[in-house]
Amino acid sequence: MANHDHAAGSAMDYAEHERTYSMFLGLVKWGSIFVVALLVGMAIFLI
Repeated sequence: MANHDHAAGSAMDYAEHERTYSMFLGLVKWGSIFVVALLVGMAIFLI
């Protein structure tokens, strides 16, 4: 059987987790803004 002794593992780095999640949310926000602006620009200039 596998040894599932979680106490021996390293603790989770919550500060790094928060920074990574914050960066992910920023990328999603700015990516969505970019896509919306692109679609609006296409609607204005291509129709």
